[in-house]
Amino acid sequence: MALIRHSARVAVLAGTAVLAGCLAVLSGSAQAGEGTDRMAGSLAQVTGAGQLVDLELVLAVDASSSVSAEEFDLQMRGFADAFRDPAVAAAIRATGDLGIAIAMIQWSDNRRQHVAIDWTHLTTADTTADFASTIDRTPRFLDGGGTAIGGAIEFASRAIARNAFQGVRKVIDISGDGRANQGAQPSKLRDLAVAQGITINGLAILNEDSSVDGYYRTSVIGGTGAFVMTANNYEDFAAAMLEKLIKEIGSVPVADRPAPEPAPGKRPQLAQAWTQPAGGPAAQGGGLGPGY
Repeated sequence: MALIRHSARVAVLAGTAVLAGCLAVLSGSAQAGEGTDRMAGSLAQVTGAGQLVDLELVLAVDASSSVSAEEFDLQMRGFADAFRDPAVAAAIRATGDLGIAIAMIQWSDNRRQHVAIDWTHLTTADTTADFASTIDRTPRFLDGGGTAIGGAIEFASRAIARNAFQGVRKVIDISGDGRANQGAQPSKLRDLAVAQGITINGLAILNEDSSVDGYYRTSVIGGTGAFVMTANNYEDFAAAMLEKLIKEIGSVPVADRPAPEPAPGKRPQLAQAWTQPAGGPAAQGGGLGPGY
């Protein structure tokens, strides 16, 4: 694992030099819509390497009309509790002196996204605990609106491109309870993000649509090792997010650890519904995720 990550660090630095050229080809595609063109143009502005980290991670939180005030609070509490968990702190410490760079955004309509917590460098148990406290103090910046998952992907991708870090891995973590009903097709923005080396993972909350995890598999996630996890409802969000963060930060398959016992009378809530095969087209940089 250490050798693989060392090689990846070298590749990250070399890949920066060809980023603008790749984006020019993508943005010129006849199939690209307004959102994909705008995203490519924004990303193409980035030509220099920032501080090297093991992982750049954007937590993209659903703040659309389908999420009540109580449900939003449960999401935020779940994030904060996860970063207080010793397993997450240990996963971050295991990244060594590189650490991880993390930001949180809130999203709803196609033109409504907000950086709720700006980029923060986590390397120790103390910095991780401080980040949990920051989440506790973070209000809801967006109140209602449609569900524009493509807009969230575009905004998160630009946040990664414009920050002061350069990650060996780049991940967008999207959680939500519904399908896109506004903006560009999420799959188009996903494919452009995947072509830039970004992995998009999902946490599908099944309280309103019991099949939304399937939609996330075909239309939202993509990239090397991309996966969807599920929570039956917002009360289950914290446990699912904890498991998801451990997997994302440690890059260790969920199946390698014992699954938590479900509550009596309930089906398991932390299902790894689908994982992008390592040799799939998106994993090989072809820019096409599952279900395109």
